[in-house]
Amino acid sequence: MSLSPTSEFDAFVAARQSALLHLARLLTGGDRHRAEDLLQEALVKLWLAWRRVGDQAPEAYIRRVLVRAAARSARRRWWNERPTGDLPETGTTADEAVLVDERTRLETALAALSAKQRAAVVLRYYQDLPEAQVAELLECPVGTVRSHTARGVAQLRRLLGSVLEPTD
Repeated sequence: MSLSPTSEFDAFVAARQSALLHLARLLTGGDRHRAEDLLQEALVKLWLAWRRVGDQAPEAYIRRVLVRAAARSARRRWWNERPTGDLPETGTTADEAVLVDERTRLETALAALSAKQRAAVVLRYYQDLPEAQVAELLECPVGTVRSHTARGVAQLRRLLGSVLEPTD
């Protein structure tokens, strides 16, 4: 017995919401509130197109909507916020504190990149998409994706420090 479109959509959202929110947060430079708004906008658009894309590739569709909405949002609004180097005191749990600190550093550094560089770096290295697919999502040539990615990674290295400890 097949599920109704509403049930299929609900199941997709329940299964992928956390990962999609994380992607949206990376695309917005770590701003959780903007990421939630972005994801909500993308889910509305997915719902409206669900009968068309639900059986095919809803993940690819919503990823494209998120990338485009993040780029559009970055172009039209100034959020009047600046990252700060003064972080609040962290808890005493060593492992969680280190993870949160590193994630905060990365999100702050990602926020310093241009919207296209941030999207290229996130899609290429976090989502592990091939350059051709990133180029298709960003609607630009593969060479442009390479330059955005290279410049974005170089800027991240400058912001995060040139010495990165390897993870085991």
